[in-house]
Amino acid sequence: MGAGGSKAWEKSGAGGEGEGEEDMQLYVSLNMEWSGDRDRDRDQPLLIPHVYGSLPLVGSWDPSKALALERESTFRWEISFVAPPNHGTLDFKFLLKPKHSGSPCIIEEGINRLLTGGALHGDAQSAFFRLPENNEMLEYLVYIKADKVSPFDLAASWRAYQKILQPSTVRRVPDISIDSIPVTGLEDTDVPLSYSHNAHLSELAEYKSVGTDSSAVRHTSQGGLLVDRGVGSSPKTVQSNAMPEAAGAVAAAAVADRMLGPKEHQQMAIVLVGLPARGKTFTAAKLTRYLRWLGHDTKHFNVGKYRRLKHGLNQTADFFRADNQDGVDARNEVAALAMEDMLSWMLEGGQVGIFDATNSTRKRRNMLMQMAEGKCKIIFLETICNDQAVIEQNICLKIRQSPDYANQPDLAAGMEDFKNRLSHYEKVYEPVEEGSYIKMIDTVSGKGGQMQINNISGYLPGRIVFFLVNTHLTPRPILLTRHGESRDNVRGRIGGDSVLSEAGEEYAMKLADFVNKRLRYEKTACIWTSTLQRTILTAQHIGEFPKIQWRALDEINAGVCDGMTYEEIKKNTPEEYDARKADKLRYRYPRGESYLDVIQRLEPVIIELERQRAPVVVIAHQAVLRALYAYFADKPLKEVPHIEVPLHSMIEIQMEVTGVHEKIYKLVN
Repeated sequence: MGAGGSKAWEKSGAGGEGEGEEDMQLYVSLNMEWSGDRDRDRDQPLLIPHVYGSLPLVGSWDPSKALALERESTFRWEISFVAPPNHGTLDFKFLLKPKHSGSPCIIEEGINRLLTGGALHGDAQSAFFRLPENNEMLEYLVYIKADKVSPFDLAASWRAYQKILQPSTVRRVPDISIDSIPVTGLEDTDVPLSYSHNAHLSELAEYKSVGTDSSAVRHTSQGGLLVDRGVGSSPKTVQSNAMPEAAGAVAAAAVADRMLGPKEHQQMAIVLVGLPARGKTFTAAKLTRYLRWLGHDTKHFNVGKYRRLKHGLNQTADFFRADNQDGVDARNEVAALAMEDMLSWMLEGGQVGIFDATNSTRKRRNMLMQMAEGKCKIIFLETICNDQAVIEQNICLKIRQSPDYANQPDLAAGMEDFKNRLSHYEKVYEPVEEGSYIKMIDTVSGKGGQMQINNISGYLPGRIVFFLVNTHLTPRPILLTRHGESRDNVRGRIGGDSVLSEAGEEYAMKLADFVNKRLRYEKTACIWTSTLQRTILTAQHIGEFPKIQWRALDEINAGVCDGMTYEEIKKNTPEEYDARKADKLRYRYPRGESYLDVIQRLEPVIIELERQRAPVVVIAHQAVLRALYAYFADKPLKEVPHIEVPLHSMIEIQMEVTGVHEKIYKLVN
């Protein structure tokens, strides 16, 4: 989903231009799915789909060198790779290899498949294989998806994958084993590569996944690159020595690191700058919630709270005059106290501090930079608003909600005092022109706006800028609900892609009635579902609103446990059952996902929800909705797997200037 807004993004000193069309890489995903009777043919997965031909990651018509597709679920396999968009025509075929015997492979019937520009020639959506022992014909459904992505998006995926290489707190070993070795032609990078100890790097690569007994040899004789999304949505990468730089994800990551710098390990302070009633605290709270949800240890330090604790609530506008030296000294003192607390918190392991104050003079900002020197990186975030209607609205909210005016019953008197305070700040205000900074200019009014950045580099600052570009203050509801009860829910089976039960069908009707009434005046609302049929069927009766399917909203990938009950998992793989019970947040199903993986793949969904100005109805799955709700409710990550999201209920999240509010509707008893 695109996340671009209507705001102009002006880069000042950031360096470089955006990627052109010629710089984009083609990310191709091939999928095969068994189309037979799944209950009758439970042993069909013993035949493993492979691919061979002139694809970049194979490069051979020798069936013995065919590359295995990775299992996504019991009856579905996938393989993904990156190629230049002008790759020419590639021809290939599928074949089946028995998993446990030396029987000959079974080659796909018919002519070779041709791939050009990410599209298959013809309309062959099935692959047929003839069993030699009885001439029975097997049919597999074939899907292909191709997206153009920039080298920097591929680099970000690589970095996200690097994060999950850390040893699991459950198994005490990495879920994926990758050995690091130096690579000729990519000096000064720290990109680890997978390899086989008994082969040349340019020919072979070996994967080992904890929790499975599979290991696959990857032949890359033509310098191709494999991006295998076997663990959640985080790519695994294999690179050959002959691959030209910037031709795939690993090299793209190296290029991005050279241009943007490696992922930060130091602490960072986001220092707010701006006049009162410009939305600083709102922006700080929203950014804190976003970074915490992504797993960054983030804390909001509000200097106003320090001032009220030390000097009380009843400070009039005179306290904020620039010629009141006692007031200036008192305000600088509490700013220094807050800064010292933030730096001490960082010494204890905190990563990102959000320092919320006006910081309206260069002298104050220089004081903060001197205190932070050698301890953390400072980025100034300046909020500028010239829309008088928005300013008046913010002042009214400030008078009603700020503790500074809790003892002021007269609204008019409070307004006058606050405007006098604002006038004192305006007389000495100095816009940010020093250091690294982000300027948000009139971005909250819904009428466009501008974003200016200076001397911003690195992965996390880039994510922060991207998030801020897409935020606004427009009130709108976001409605979250699980799909109606499915047949697999009735049987107690996880994953799968079953249809709705009778109770689920009833909920689909009740949901349609609720949404059509609740959003009857919202002509620009839309419905988001996953790509699984139980969510699509739940949305089928909802009115004329556009319906959008997100693969990112699919249920957590249960890997080899897909289609099983928890009792079957406990009986067949007790070690997996116990590992999941011990650490549900970080536990990753073999060949599947963890809750942390789900959060990573939901980030584009969150960005798009923040960008939307109209209501959105999200019909998804329990694990996905737990992660989404945790973002809006600012729940700690450790609580995500345990959030209750019952069937046949609706959670309404109201996004307002004053914060996030929620209501819960029980639509079926």
